[in-house]
Amino acid sequence: MISLLCGVIVGFSLGLTGGGGSIFAVPLLVYGLALPAHQAVGVSLFAVGATALGGAIVRLWRREVDLRAALLFGVAGMLGAPLGAALGAKLPPGGLLSGFAVLMLLVAARMWRQALRRPGETQVVRASVGAGAAPGSGPACRIDPAGGLILSSRCARVLALSGLLTGALSGLFGVGGGFLIVPALVLMASLSMQRAVATSLLVIAIISTSGGVAHLLAGHTLDWTITVLFVLGGLGGMLLGARLSRRLAGPTLQKLFAAAMISVAVAMLGAQLWRAFTAS
Repeated sequence: MISLLCGVIVGFSLGLTGGGGSIFAVPLLVYGLALPAHQAVGVSLFAVGATALGGAIVRLWRREVDLRAALLFGVAGMLGAPLGAALGAKLPPGGLLSGFAVLMLLVAARMWRQALRRPGETQVVRASVGAGAAPGSGPACRIDPAGGLILSSRCARVLALSGLLTGALSGLFGVGGGFLIVPALVLMASLSMQRAVATSLLVIAIISTSGGVAHLLAGHTLDWTITVLFVLGGLGGMLLGARLSRRLAGPTLQKLFAAAMISVAVAMLGAQLWRAFTAS
């Protein structure tokens, strides 16, 4: 039941925020279900990937996903995810969780800043990657009159590099990376917010699955009962979150989400400091 409930929380956040909710999966698995850190990363990758795939299938049916951008971003991410997983396998559990907490603080700070300075962009909870492109440079990708992505060489390079970096982050910490994928697709690929969120779900599914397989190949074990229950709860939570997202989205939600991330991150760092203090 706890596995199912944790899955509902992550799925609800994922559906509500358009990708940022997956960052709560590892803390819930470690502190809610008492899983070892490395196993929690693997479970998170498979659970987040399956949950995102459920949402992506619905968006594909509605023809909201840009397949070119998703496949290019996702395939590059598949290459980066094993690299991140290999690095994570070399880190001690305390170092992995501390690094994850720092990541949460950085993302939360960017979210809070965006909610204050650019409230009109908070249609989904995400971390801005910056104020925008450099003056005169313009986005890396262009959109044709029919709404499709024009895949130039520059566009392909930028999306591939973004996917590689996001994949490495996903494999290392077990996050879907939607808080980075969405703004990258908006600012670099010129996709609309709705299309970027839909496309990011397919990218998350591709990258997370690759990272999960990399964790298994690295010798980490998974509790498949917890994983399956987490996925089932995540799918149900995502449907509920997606239905409420249009009504609740905005700067207030983004601030609340950022505050929750900061609270969890501070608690994680405090737990690691206390463990180090008692061990000494």
